[in-house]
Parts: sequence; C-alpha cells; structure tokens
Amino acid sequence: MKIENLGLLKQLGYSEDNLKELNAVKQNTPNFEKIKNHLVSLNDKLKHLNGFIAFSNSVPHLKIKVENSGELLEEAKEIIEKWAKKYNVILEKVKENVFYIKKVN
Repeated sequence: MKIENLGLLKQLGYSEDNLKELNAVKQNTPNFEKIKNHLVSLNDKLKHLNGFIAFSNSVPHLKIKVENSGELLEEAKEIIEKWAKKYNVILEKVKENVFYIKKVN
C-alpha cells in the first residue's frame, strides 16, 4: 500500500501546512520514496517508548527522537537500528536519543 504525502503527514501528527517541509525533506533525503511507507510503522513501534519521527527544526531531514533513558532508550535504539538495517537507511546520530534520517541506499 502506497502512502500519500498528506497521509504521511497526518500519521506523523502534522497537517497540510507542513507539506513544504516534507518536500524539503524529500529533496534532501536520497531515495526517500523507498522508506516513505515504512515511516509510520516505525513511528508506531516507538510510541510506547516515548519515541517519534518529526521534522528537524535545524536541517531539512526527518529526525527520530526518543524521550526516554536507560533500558527504554536502549530498547528504542534496537528497534531503530533494526529498521534502518532492514530498509538500508543511513542515520546520523545527533545526540544519544536523536537520529537524522540522512539517506536510503
């Protein structure tokens, strides 16, 4: 099932007003279309660990952020790493609990 731009925005908690930001992310994330359908499932898997996918305020990339520490952060990082490996996603670790989605191979 192919997810459309507005559907993706809504699933991530955004509105049509954020379409410009999404387009900037798509332009700056090579092969973004390959993972677009898988972003929502990752976001859903991280919710119970206080994790989510959001727009970065400083760069035109999506970020994965986990607002937890200790064992819950480690569990979230395992989920993120498995997801990235499965879909050939290159992440940039910005902080212990924040990753940018840089590109897809």
